[in-house]
Amino acid sequence: MKAYFAGGCFWCITPIFKIYGVDSAVCGYSGGEEPDPSYERVKKQKTGHRETIELTFDPETVSYETLLDIFLSNIDPFDGEGQFIDRGRSYSPAIFYQTKDEERSAREKLAALSKAAGRQTKVAVESFKSFYPAEEEHQDFYLKNPAAFANELKEREKAKKK
Repeated sequence: MKAYFAGGCFWCITPIFKIYGVDSAVCGYSGGEEPDPSYERVKKQKTGHRETIELTFDPETVSYETLLDIFLSNIDPFDGEGQFIDRGRSYSPAIFYQTKDEERSAREKLAALSKAAGRQTKVAVESFKSFYPAEEEHQDFYLKNPAAFANELKEREKAKKK
């Protein structure tokens, strides 16, 4: 099965899912209308796409609900304007559902989170339309560029504390 989540910088959110048993995590773009968008156009807010990860998983190993929990634990679900140091629609959080069950699960998790926090979550829940894999240099960025990835995480942690 596949799941699609936008949680800010796709470099930062990809590795966590690999720890929890997904078969693959691919960086890419979803949610916009432009076919085959480029990183530069998405980053400059020109396409309507969000940086998104495509997870391929076995539901017998890890459930969709568990993936939602992991996703929501690794973003700021109350910031709809971007994530941490990355701002704009292309970095705003979203759950792209493919079935009514996925939509229901996402909405229930977000409602429970809102209730527990006493404020409204800002994660978009949208019907999945398409996914375009990002350019090769963005795939497994944390393995190819560990120093740059570590710096990105440091900046993200600083932004969390503000």
